[in-house]
Amino acid sequence: MIGARACVESNRTGNRLCYARATPLARNALRSGYLGAPFVLLWCTLAIGQQMEPRSYSAVPIGTNFAAVSYQRSSGDVLFDPSLPVTNVQASLNAYTLGYSHSFGIAGHTASVALSVPYANADLTGDVEGQPGQVYRSGLGDMRFRIAVNFLGDPALSPSEFSQRSLSTLVGASVTVEAPTGQYVPSRYVNVGSNRWAIKPELGFSQPIGNWFFESSAGVWIFTDNSDFFGGRQRTQDPLPVLQWHVGYIWRPGLWLAADVTYFTGGRTSINGVADQDLQSNVRYGITLSIPIATHWSAKLAWSHGLVTTVGGNFETVSVALQYRWFSP
Repeated sequence: MIGARACVESNRTGNRLCYARATPLARNALRSGYLGAPFVLLWCTLAIGQQMEPRSYSAVPIGTNFAAVSYQRSSGDVLFDPSLPVTNVQASLNAYTLGYSHSFGIAGHTASVALSVPYANADLTGDVEGQPGQVYRSGLGDMRFRIAVNFLGDPALSPSEFSQRSLSTLVGASVTVEAPTGQYVPSRYVNVGSNRWAIKPELGFSQPIGNWFFESSAGVWIFTDNSDFFGGRQRTQDPLPVLQWHVGYIWRPGLWLAADVTYFTGGRTSINGVADQDLQSNVRYGITLSIPIATHWSAKLAWSHGLVTTVGGNFETVSVALQYRWFSP
């Protein structure tokens, strides 16, 4: 289905070939799964830009371990360059993730490492010049690793010391790395894996005021090139800055509610040096609820929706996570 690949490439070379004038072979190719740039962005938009992460720089005692399993479903419209003959595009994406994190002390400050491995599937439907089509993808996604250090306001404390601490302003930094471990087939325009590395350095801030907390973070995703995109093409992507803001209320440890906003911009892609019309400038909002359900166990529920979407997925996203916590020396 869906891609207007013939139109896109002919426009790049100056030939204004449109779908109506395409050869039958080109039309069949369009309908068989060669999707345009916004579809290629679906996986990284879901995994990168659309995540809401309140409390990601919250204080924890050293030796804290978290194991989590989560499910996330995103569904909605996919917005294309209006010059392409692609309409009524809908996507439903599901992601299942296993994750683990561990906190420790470094130079008197609290640090943590985290690892997550996703499995994802997507069902994409839409029309090319009124002709319906569908594409389905499923497989392991790209593995993600994160290391973070709170270098202000979060000294390395044991669980007993931590329970006696006074709340203070927190400032931290993190680096997230996404490795090209996901399923990738070069002959497909849409893949679960991205066949490239991505890294996001980030600064984070958290300010408690009574039972309230106010947080913000600023980071930027930087991507290596995919040198085997859709049959040996070179696909590059510009950096993608991401800003987040959160305000929340804590009733007791583990029970809190946060309102979330994220903004991401940039990320324009190029294929063999020719830029696509897929510059992003998107805003999302949502809420996140954390609930303790038993000793060492907690659940997290989240909902988010697009407020402004220029290109890519204008999704409604719902997620649920189950988390187990324990301490080790």
